[in-house]
Amino acid sequence: MTYIEQVALGRLSERNVYGTDYNTKDGTAVRDYIHVMDLADGHVAALRKLFTTEDISCTAINLGTGYGASVLDMVKAFEKAYNKTIPIKNCPRRPGDAEKVFAST
Repeated sequence: MTYIEQVALGRLSERNVYGTDYNTKDGTAVRDYIHVMDLADGHVAALRKLFTTEDISCTAINLGTGYGASVLDMVKAFEKAYNKTIPIKNCPRRPGDAEKVFAST
């Protein structure tokens, strides 16, 4: 998201989109975009739980929204918010990139 914002603000000329041939609705990768402050709040809540629960054992907690948005969904959202076109450059997939990744909350 920060790279899209940098393009919207004119600090970068375009946003690279890695992979446009995924088996998704628009061909771009799907990710669980969570705001950094929400992620930080989740970590603080986990620490509070750790220090206030006697037998917490080993508990896994997934932090995220629970649904994914594609790279182009995010570009369109920024275009709407900034009321401008975000130039993109379609690039090949990067090795190891997953098609869809989002939290099971």
